[in-house]
Parts: sequence; structure tokens; C-alpha cells
Amino acid sequence: FMEYQVDRCVFNSSELNDIEYILSLYYNKLEYARFSSSVGKFVGYTEFGVKNAERWNNDPSQIAVRKAQREAYCLNNVGNDYYKA
Repeated sequence: FMEYQVDRCVFNSSELNDIEYILSLYYNKLEYARFSSSVGKFVGYTEFGVKNAERWNNDPSQIAVRKAQREAYCLNNVGNDYYKA
């Protein structure tokens, strides 16, 4: 794979406040940028990633879409992964 992204959810319960949505962007197996709903913005890990993170963070619609993924992607599927004992 040359370029790919991984969406994932990290949670301690089924409550929305306890769920973190993470989008990781990779190129040649190296993570160059990440969005975390707990941070609320993109963070770049390479020169290319830093430049793109700045551009994405300056676009309010891009941030709003990613923040909404916590509810749309994670909360909607939490029942598939989380079981109360």
C-alpha cells in the first residue's frame, strides 16, 4: 500500500464522552498525520504531514466533519465491540 488511512475508535464505555475517534493517515507505512477527537485537530508527524495538518486545521468544515465522526462512526458501532458484563 502506498497511501492509506485507518479509522478507529478507542472507548472505555458506550457513553459518547468516553469515546475517542482517531483517523491516521499513512504513506509508505509511515504515519504522516493524525486527527484525534480528544485533541480536536490534525497533528502532523512529518514535514508533509505538518503542512497538510495546518491546511486542514484552517478549514472549519474539515474539522467539523472529523469531530462528527465520533458520533456517526464510533457511537453508531459501539455495540459491535463493547459489551457490558
